[in-house]
Amino acid sequence: MLQEALREIKRGTAEIIDNERIEKLLKAYFEEGKTYTVKAGFDPTAPDLHLGHTVLLQKLAIFQKYGASVQFLIGDFTAQIGDPTGKSATRKTLSALEIQENAKSYKEQVFKILDPSKTEVLFNSDWINPLGASGMLTLTTTFNVARMLERDDFDKRYKSGTSISISEFIYPLLQGYDSVHLKSDIEIGGTDQKFNLLMGRHLQRAYEIGKEQSVLMMPILEGLDGVQKMSKSLNNYIGVADEPNDMFGKILSISDELMWRYYELLSTKTLDEIELLKKGVTDGSLHPKAVKEDLALEITQRFHSKEAAIAAKAEFEKVHANNQIPTEIDEYSSDEEIWIAKALVDCNLAPSTSQARRDIKQGAVKIDQEKVNDEQLQLAKGEYILQVGKRKFAKLKVN
Repeated sequence: MLQEALREIKRGTAEIIDNERIEKLLKAYFEEGKTYTVKAGFDPTAPDLHLGHTVLLQKLAIFQKYGASVQFLIGDFTAQIGDPTGKSATRKTLSALEIQENAKSYKEQVFKILDPSKTEVLFNSDWINPLGASGMLTLTTTFNVARMLERDDFDKRYKSGTSISISEFIYPLLQGYDSVHLKSDIEIGGTDQKFNLLMGRHLQRAYEIGKEQSVLMMPILEGLDGVQKMSKSLNNYIGVADEPNDMFGKILSISDELMWRYYELLSTKTLDEIELLKKGVTDGSLHPKAVKEDLALEITQRFHSKEAAIAAKAEFEKVHANNQIPTEIDEYSSDEEIWIAKALVDCNLAPSTSQARRDIKQGAVKIDQEKVNDEQLQLAKGEYILQVGKRKFAKLKVN
């Protein structure tokens, strides 16, 4: 059982620091029933999570399965500074109201994955605010500027003459201090967080709390394009709050190669089960599309329901396999004849008329299921079903 737990915990990880301590904690759980704590911090800088964020949540759920109590830390204080990791400029600060609203949204979403009975939701303002000026000064003495500038993003900004605020130097110290206050046994985060995660170990030593947390780092999940990291700004993401049909369709759109990456980092199937699926695809006994549909069903059901997932699959087959119009599509109207490119923008099918024209050139635009080739087409009085690509539809009525 111990080896199985270790295998699942190591699954998909990019790096583990002090793996021996993790093994000792698991051994104590299996032999003596002792629980341990695993911390993960999230700055509520946006209201919605996407599947890239849930890579950490999935790993936390695995730890819960094997005896861990999760410290789900919402960085409401540190969000006021903004994590400088990977940033080429100082981040815009958030208002207290924005942070509160985002934090509420996070709590609603994470329990679709985590076990509430084994999760403690924490806010770091509860212990950072009471630190006061004296405590903050003591914290700043634990690390020096020269070592802070060894950090890659700070080093690049310093050498290029780009501004670095003092508060950004304090950010990793505050994240590390969270581990001091919480006496965390393990902290997990993305590979881009390595500097901040190691700060927790450093400060636990400096404050002599009697332990040094292990650090487990997960890779950054690629988005739908299979190249760039999943990001809302790159529009290659699958949102946790996406509608079932959108979620199912987006997962079906990923490449067969990327599918296995998503299985490893997002599925609750065991490694042995995934290996059997791979073997089936390789020997031809399983079709990749069927395996991908199973993944789409699993993830859609996780964030919605079994019924919603099955309905999304049926809708996908109706639209894509049978080339039919979706059951529910948004409706728009125009009071006069309208240029096709503008119509696509007004119906939220394209971000700009220039992109709309590119879509037409690439053969991605259809009207009433007939491909459009004329970029200058004017839509006269009537009703039209507009389509861009395989998943975007709208009904337009021209008066």
